[in-house]
Formats: sequence, C-alpha cells, structure tokens
Amino acid sequence: MAAGKDLLKLAEKRIGDKYENVLVPKDNAKWTGPWDCAEFASWVVFQITGELYGCTDNRGNPATTEAYSGSWVRDAENGTLTPVTKAVANNTPGVILVRRPPMLKQMGHVAISDGNGGTVEAAGKGLGVKRGKVEGRIWHFYAQIPGVQYSANNVNVTPKPLPFILTLQSPNMSGPLVKAVQRALKQAGFDPGAIDGEYGPHTVAAVHAFQKQNRLVADGDTGPLTARKLGVAWPA
Repeated sequence: MAAGKDLLKLAEKRIGDKYENVLVPKDNAKWTGPWDCAEFASWVVFQITGELYGCTDNRGNPATTEAYSGSWVRDAENGTLTPVTKAVANNTPGVILVRRPPMLKQMGHVAISDGNGGTVEAAGKGLGVKRGKVEGRIWHFYAQIPGVQYSANNVNVTPKPLPFILTLQSPNMSGPLVKAVQRALKQAGFDPGAIDGEYGPHTVAAVHAFQKQNRLVADGDTGPLTARKLGVAWPA
C-alpha cells in the first residue's frame, strides 16, 4: 500500500527543480520540471497511487489533463480528499495543504507536508521546488489522499499564530496600511488601481504580480515578507 512517506520521499527528490506555469504529464516518471505547485502535487500523487487528484478532470488522460489549485480546493470541498487538522498536517508526512485561489483565474497554492512542521512545494518563480513551513501561512484545507497509509512522526510542532495578513475578503479589508501598500506598489511600478485604502481585486492582482517578480510565493496576500520587499512597515 502506498504511504504518505512515499509521497514525501518522491517530492524531496525534486527539490531544486525550476518553477514554471506548465502542464506536467502526470504519467511521466522521468519528468524533472519545470513545475507549478498544483502540477507538482498532482504528479507526485499520481506517481505513487496511479490516481489523479487536483486536476480539472480527475478521470482524464494523465498525460494531458491540467492540475489547478482550484481543483485541489474542489476535491477538498466535495469529499474526494480526507480532511485532517493542522496538527495532523504538521506531524504527518504526505498530507496535502491547499490555499484557495484569491480570485477567478488566479492561482492558490498546494504543498506537501514533511511531517516535521515543514513542507516541500513548488514555491514560485525564482524559488523552484523547495522546503517551506506549515505554520505562519494561510491554508484553507489539510487533507490526506484516500487509500494512502499515513503515519505521524513523533514530533512536537508548536502552533504559531498567523501574522497580520492583508487578504481578499468580502467586504474588502481597508485602512491606512492598505494605502501604504498601494502607494508602495505604485512606486515599484505595479498598478494597484485607485489609492483608496481598499484591499480589492485590483490591488490583489498588483500584489500577485509584484510577488512573482520578487521571488515570493505569489498568493496576492500581503504579510511581513511581501511588506518587507515593498518597504512597508508591518504591525508586529
């Protein structure tokens, strides 16, 4: 039986590969990149289980069907995946972590837990496949792949509160801090729309573009790392 540790072991072999928004043939065991986050997770899972997850058509041709973070969200919401808690995700190799796309036609994010509070993920432009962390980031779903045997590591990962993060909500987050981000984006050459203090879709798109150009995970959210790159003072 496939195990969560098998997913992690295969993912770790690809650390250092390049990142690109590209269609990956899930049935090609010799593929060495480039990857995006959803394609990476779907390829790893298919290689170990022979089943498609997180694809626009999970019953499609594994050589041509596209993986997408929004499809990973769909699988998490419709019961295709088995939900677990963040504590389980921190301690269990092979758990899949999913963040929703902030807007239509944008990318969310997908990562694979290493069971020690970390992740292996296709992180973004200039970052490639690398290790990251579970804590301190927005994840909407933690899930296991059906039919895969998971076993937790005996580690004690201390939960960390999320830092303050500007993210797309309804109604929009607003205030002087948003204006500071918008001004910094405009100064950096990324159009945030009106400098109105509203963290809406136009500003999110500008943040996403800025992150892609500055070796950051491109999620459209503004937290401490993105703020630092923008030169914006951030609340503790």
